[in-house]
Amino acid sequence: MASMLQKVQEMGSHATDIYNYLLSGIDPRLKEYPMMQTPVPMSAILLCYLFFVLHLGPRTMAHRKPFQLKEAMIVYNFSLVALSIVIVYEFLMSGWATTYTWRCDPVDTSSSPQALRMVRVAWLFWFSKIIELIDTVFFVLRKKHGQVTFLHIFHHSFMPWTWWWGIVYAPGGMGSFHAMVNSTVHIIMYFYYGLSAAGPRFQKFLWWKKYMTAIQLTQFVLVSLHATQYYFMESCDYQFPMILHLIWMYGTFFFVLFSNFWIQAYVKGKRLPKQGAEQRPNGKRRENEDGADHGASNGAAHRHENGGSQLSKMKKA
Repeated sequence: MASMLQKVQEMGSHATDIYNYLLSGIDPRLKEYPMMQTPVPMSAILLCYLFFVLHLGPRTMAHRKPFQLKEAMIVYNFSLVALSIVIVYEFLMSGWATTYTWRCDPVDTSSSPQALRMVRVAWLFWFSKIIELIDTVFFVLRKKHGQVTFLHIFHHSFMPWTWWWGIVYAPGGMGSFHAMVNSTVHIIMYFYYGLSAAGPRFQKFLWWKKYMTAIQLTQFVLVSLHATQYYFMESCDYQFPMILHLIWMYGTFFFVLFSNFWIQAYVKGKRLPKQGAEQRPNGKRRENEDGADHGASNGAAHRHENGGSQLSKMKKA
């Protein structure tokens, strides 16, 4: 018994040493930002998120009518459009449109105004992922339980958790390329969701829904190709190659998933949504509250309900 207790204590000591070692590598320029001192606050938020969307939320809503939240979703989506525009602009001004080569760009660890600007936008991008947890909260409160898939939850929890470690070690450099591209896609995506949430009168402006998937695919191609450059360079002084390995795997993984969705929906036509209205039992047709059919998709191709889009649940990668 004493031997087992000693082993447990040794394991705890080793775990503490590893934890302290990881924290010692945090970029000191980030320690003044909220939730950047340790991963505990961020992890606590994500655990509360998982508890709510998997247990507390569905249980609370079980005997309640779904909330409509139309106005809240409009404000939410267009606010994220504005935030994404700011993030893209700041990434460009912090290096990508000024001093970066778009090839091997190391992290600038200095305290120059531009380096500090990159640190700030890296944190802002991470914080936007915390804000986007509200996507799933909307699903739960509107009782769109079919949208709360494993892939959706995995992405919304995995992305902010991994990006926390990414920015505390490497706020900038070539590893920030995919954040800039992702924010660019979100400008378009949340604008679509905002219009869709505004109701049927805006449906005529949403003819380009199909191209949202193409934009996502292009994102993954660009991200993976940019990371792939590293493997063919004779030398590159980017300080954290592990981040590039993870970005490459992430981009490739989601490219495969979205390609399958594209084939099923637009080549084979198996997941195409019904157009505009659904049939009542009495034979009359009714427009849904957001101008789109709620039951038109299945599996990974369910539409994004925070704005009425009929896109994949794999919406943000």
